[in-house]
Amino acid sequence: MAISPTLRPDCGSCFALCCTALGFSRSADFAIDKPAATPCPNMADDFSCSIHQRLRPRGFSGCTVYDCFGAGQVVSQHHFGGIGWVQDPSSQALMFVVFKMVRQLHEMLWYLAEAQRRTLDPDAASAALMVSMRIEAAVQGDARAVLATDVESLHGEVRALLMDVSAEVRASYAAEGRGKHDGGLRPGADLMGANLANRQLCGADLRGAYLIGASLESSDLTAVDLLGADLRDARLHGTDLTNSLYLTQPQINAAQGSTDTRLPEGLTTPDHW
Repeated sequence: MAISPTLRPDCGSCFALCCTALGFSRSADFAIDKPAATPCPNMADDFSCSIHQRLRPRGFSGCTVYDCFGAGQVVSQHHFGGIGWVQDPSSQALMFVVFKMVRQLHEMLWYLAEAQRRTLDPDAASAALMVSMRIEAAVQGDARAVLATDVESLHGEVRALLMDVSAEVRASYAAEGRGKHDGGLRPGADLMGANLANRQLCGADLRGAYLIGASLESSDLTAVDLLGADLRDARLHGTDLTNSLYLTQPQINAAQGSTDTRLPEGLTTPDHW
């Protein structure tokens, strides 16, 4: 089951919403401070990035990590009919709020699509499909429909579904003895800089773990739950992520890897690798 094209960014059909609606502070990821709801100074008149090919050397690695899951073009073209905030300044505040909400909804759709693909339980697949349909209906409505969506409640439902599917998928590895890892490999674990290279980590639950700068080189992460794991500068050279769970493009973009890093279907090798 391939990821829907609507969950992939199409920057050419967007009014640079990620470069305007969102704010960031000067840090290792951003060279400057930029308040939310203000255009990035690197944004060109046609909404493109004037330093797109030089973002990392110019100190904007955070921009290369971000992914809107296709929310930008949907809000720009569907909810606001292709009329941008420059043409209609009065739409700016609403457009930016809707963008932030649709981005969250699209990210949930991404995870639910994987849950449907990975589960062997018809009931779980049906439940994930039903929630996906409700989210899609909200996104396909107008801006008011988006604003009326109870995103927090949906987050709770989706989280419960994802955890159930994760437990199901990982259980087969535990049953075969491959899921017996040391106590340090657990949800939310602090594994910053840890040496986890050349390991069979199959079936581990690293949901929300801090893997900043960790070495996962040449390890097998089959059925490893990586939902929300922080992979900034994690070394993934030669790592097998083909069948990992809940891995997203932003996580991959934030990591280090190479052409021999094996990625799940639907994810692409970042240009900076």
